[in-house]
Amino acid sequence: MTTVLAMDHAVLSERLSALVGIESPSGHAEGLEGCYALMRSWGEPLLGRPAEIVTVNGTPHLLWRASAEGGVLLLGHADTVWPLGTVARRPFRAEGGRAYGPGVFDMKAGLVTAFAALAGCRDPGSVSILITGDEEIGSPTSRALVEEMAGARDAVLVLEPSQAGALKTARKGGAFYSVEITGRAAHAGLEPERGVNALLELAAQVVAVSELADPERGTTVTPTVARAGTATNTVPARAHLRVDVRAWEPAELARVDGRLRALAPTLPGAVVRVDGEINRPPLESASSRELFAAARKAAARLGLPDPEEVAVGGASDANFTGALGIPTLDGLGPQGDGAHAEHEWVDLASLPGRARLVTALIDALTRA
Repeated sequence: MTTVLAMDHAVLSERLSALVGIESPSGHAEGLEGCYALMRSWGEPLLGRPAEIVTVNGTPHLLWRASAEGGVLLLGHADTVWPLGTVARRPFRAEGGRAYGPGVFDMKAGLVTAFAALAGCRDPGSVSILITGDEEIGSPTSRALVEEMAGARDAVLVLEPSQAGALKTARKGGAFYSVEITGRAAHAGLEPERGVNALLELAAQVVAVSELADPERGTTVTPTVARAGTATNTVPARAHLRVDVRAWEPAELARVDGRLRALAPTLPGAVVRVDGEINRPPLESASSRELFAAARKAAARLGLPDPEEVAVGGASDANFTGALGIPTLDGLGPQGDGAHAEHEWVDLASLPGRARLVTALIDALTRA
């Protein structure tokens, strides 16, 4: 019964449609709890124990604790980058073997895959499951819970989407900053010289920030959002800049952090303030080496394609668990494309194979 369920295309597609149909922007308690109620209906009969809802600063997270320490943690997130109302404009649809809809690839298909994998595993009691509600915004309320749950486990399997079928064995670390600029307003036509133009200061800071990147080391420093000004005839008194930083090495994250905090104004009278921090350390390939080898062996036994590995620039909660020294393998979700994009899609035919692979990994890692 459970093995059939794990590979039943119709059931998987139906579940995915239902999950995508519940909108769950990061931190949106009502939507997240709706997703969790649906997943509890899938998981509790399989696991034989109730789930917990752990709410931190208003954001709920879904948790099943294993019956004992050790075993495996399945890790994922239910939140998406899509605002309320997106489903009405772009609802779930399946055509040509692909499923489309907000969050379908990142990462609701991975969640469906996780429960399909559990349906086939030998010892569900040895599996902990944590599904968070704020991963897409840096896991501000769930990081401690992720680290707590991973700390008692022998391995962490992350159901984030695959990279063209490849498993993610390394990820860049990330940091996020806000640069607040204060100038002085003045009439742009009568006496602009009496103002301190925060927009001009912003332009200078954008250049300075961009120059902190180091392409040879793979360090990116990207200005992403900027705002300034209130009216066409007013010298802007305030400006705001957001900055995204990614790096393979902790030392590079620390270097950029220090340089950003040392930013100084270029215009007399302007004030520059930097807020933010290093959010996720890099996921180093050593954290994934043994689990990737186990995945290749499992795929060979099952007659599945030999998985490849890939290092990616995006970060996930796998960065936290790998930094704790817990063996971590990411990218175990199904194939597709377009994470965070309007054309986001998932290959429905890839879900059963991924479920079988995750089942085999769980069984290999929990064998007595």
